[in-house]
Amino acid sequence: MAVTDVTMDKIVSLCRRRGFVFPSSEIYGGLGSTYDYGHYGVLMKNHIRSQWLRAMVQERDDIVAIDSAVILNPAVWEASGHVAGFSDPLIDCRTCKLRFRADRLEDAQCGRKPSKRPGEFSECDLTEPRQFNLMFQTQVGAMQDASSTAYLRPETAQGIFINFKNVSQLARRKPPFGIAQVGKSFRNEITPGNFLFRVREFEQMEMEYFVPPAEAERWYGYWIEQRFSWYVDLGVRESMLRVREHDEEERSHYSSATSDIEYLYPIGWQELEGIANRGDFDLTQHTVASGPKLEFVGQDGERYTPHVVEPAVSIERIFVAMLCDAYDEEVVGERERTVLRLHPLVAPVKAAVLPLIPRDEGISSRARELFEQLRKRHWVEYDDSGQIGRRYRRQDEIGTPWAFTADEQTLEDETVTVRDRDSLAQERLPIAEVEEWLDAALERPWSSPKA
Repeated sequence: MAVTDVTMDKIVSLCRRRGFVFPSSEIYGGLGSTYDYGHYGVLMKNHIRSQWLRAMVQERDDIVAIDSAVILNPAVWEASGHVAGFSDPLIDCRTCKLRFRADRLEDAQCGRKPSKRPGEFSECDLTEPRQFNLMFQTQVGAMQDASSTAYLRPETAQGIFINFKNVSQLARRKPPFGIAQVGKSFRNEITPGNFLFRVREFEQMEMEYFVPPAEAERWYGYWIEQRFSWYVDLGVRESMLRVREHDEEERSHYSSATSDIEYLYPIGWQELEGIANRGDFDLTQHTVASGPKLEFVGQDGERYTPHVVEPAVSIERIFVAMLCDAYDEEVVGERERTVLRLHPLVAPVKAAVLPLIPRDEGISSRARELFEQLRKRHWVEYDDSGQIGRRYRRQDEIGTPWAFTADEQTLEDETVTVRDRDSLAQERLPIAEVEEWLDAALERPWSSPKA
């Protein structure tokens, strides 16, 4: 199918139909742009997170992990500039009562006449732009006054910076080295939307890579290449990715260089992940505001404030990009088939175990035994509900790469049929070899059949 046939509506429908994602608080009418993840959504997010940690921490000896608090001392956000400057320009329409970002009016639709942009319709009555801080406020303690005001973190990065001294000493690391973190962040977005693409609660994966100042530019280029390759290695088509460097007006004031890895979503080219050369801004700001010097001191007396290169992404953006890239429709045997051609490493379920004839006790018990064996090490699923064709299609829609089917022949020679999701090819495999076969299959290089 052509990429133009992949619409956000199709992705949303599939996610709802197959239990990936549901609107949150739905029985109470929902809450705008908040979502709950069903079983397959949870599994897929976990696999994405696992692959990120594998690439960033497990397979490297220069990056360590941290898990900082969601609610930090409010002084952290004052020092970082978030209290004063983490805002978007906001415009209200007095006519339709909708709110718009002043810098994104070209992407917005008039509340009375969707074919026009805000301000282009004769009935539009727009206010002057005003700054709207994106941080969620909360109260800490029993008394609600100015002294109890705190914030839900809008990013995970600051929790890394304020722990630089602890980690560098206890982990016995010196630049270049990184600190990685995965966790929830919260932004009171003015115009959330496009399913999971822009939401108020999301899960970030950020890594701050601390380097000698003279090496920052080289490491900035290195991490752009590394992060781009990570997506390609996980099956995202290279033709759907690009690197776009920010111009000077677009960059944050502390950034000497920023690039986005963009994906061609159904809504157009949009940021998937950002890589920024943040300089020494963050460590310097927290040093000035807190007192302790956040710097590297070498055994020979060498002393400097490291510069920071930051790859940052939300799991939600990756989740949507991978679903869009994997979504496919085709006609097989005069029947339409919807299939998610996900990389096996991020597919929610790695293999399905199916008894061809569920009512046959011998076949079912042998299939169940194989399932119990495989589930100890892999995310597999046992499915005996409905006709075999329907079960195959159900597994295709959730992206399961392989299915092991037990039948009458299984009882004779201890083999099962292996069905491949993408090619639909089938072969017989001895049950004794299934686990080893699955282990090897999950480690094989894989590229999208859509490429």
